[in-house]
Amino acid sequence: MSQSFLASDVHRAVTGDTLPTAAAHWLARQGAAGSACAIPGDASGRRYWRLPRGLIFMYAPPPEDILPFLRVQHRFSRANLPVPRVLAARTDLGFVLLEDLGKTDLRALLDAGGDADLWMQRAMALILRLQRAGQGRVALPPLPSFSTARMKDESTLFTDWYLGRHLDMILERSQTDFLQALFAVLRESAAAQPQVWVHRDFHARNLMVREDTGLLAMIDFQDAVCGPWTYDLASLLWDRYWDWGRVRRDAWSLDFLAAMCRHGAALPPPADFLLSVRRMALQRNLKILGIFCRLAYRDGKSGYLDFLPRFWAYVMDALDADPQLRSYQEIFAPWQPPSPVR
Repeated sequence: MSQSFLASDVHRAVTGDTLPTAAAHWLARQGAAGSACAIPGDASGRRYWRLPRGLIFMYAPPPEDILPFLRVQHRFSRANLPVPRVLAARTDLGFVLLEDLGKTDLRALLDAGGDADLWMQRAMALILRLQRAGQGRVALPPLPSFSTARMKDESTLFTDWYLGRHLDMILERSQTDFLQALFAVLRESAAAQPQVWVHRDFHARNLMVREDTGLLAMIDFQDAVCGPWTYDLASLLWDRYWDWGRVRRDAWSLDFLAAMCRHGAALPPPADFLLSVRRMALQRNLKILGIFCRLAYRDGKSGYLDFLPRFWAYVMDALDADPQLRSYQEIFAPWQPPSPVR
């Protein structure tokens, strides 16, 4: 059989959890032949298989693109950050052969009774390590900027997909003006923060507990940016699986601030830092409400609607905790998500 494959042939060949034939041949040439066990996916169109001898095969069919993943992995690996090694890749076919970091992520570990305080401290230490690693990396091309334009684009996810598609709303002019004023406050808060390396999806399912060392490692980092230093902390503490509560989140946030202080960073007062963390979380959680609706209605992944009440509660709590934004609670109250219809 020819060992040259057209990308279109590969993508047509994929059915169910079966490894594409072209992928099996490619893996054999990498010395990675053997039984392949499909790994359940998440929000993206990427697909994964576990192979023998500690290997993972990732397949990214169109419209997925493996180049962002490979570029960020190169930066992070060069900076000695804990990410899986890339052993081989074929960009035109969307094939990547990776080191297997094991089967236990932080969610599984905490669900099994792991010490949340201990592991949150370790996760926050990893955020700080990521931030420090990006400093002075002038020899590497910069990560994309989490710019004002990007944040404006993200705000439309909430208005278009949550309000427009999920609630079937057409906003009045006054409602649009109120929302734009809120989004402007959140953008200004983010832009005023130190800009650092940001994973951008730093949550429990994307933190693997390595079987060989027991230390945390990062996956799913292809959307990394240079952005606000509170972003990954907000991703970690406002989680889809557990609501830790405002008191505990604030305590962990102040632990993070104290850790930054030990590394000699110039820091804001605690109250100002908590405000910036909460506003970053609010920006992100409004975006997530829109993304989860898009996944449900555009991509057929209706299970994401089950998470809407939790993120809605996060939004309302953030508004309540912020004196400047507290008045928005009255505007948001009628927009509470309805129960999902199956």
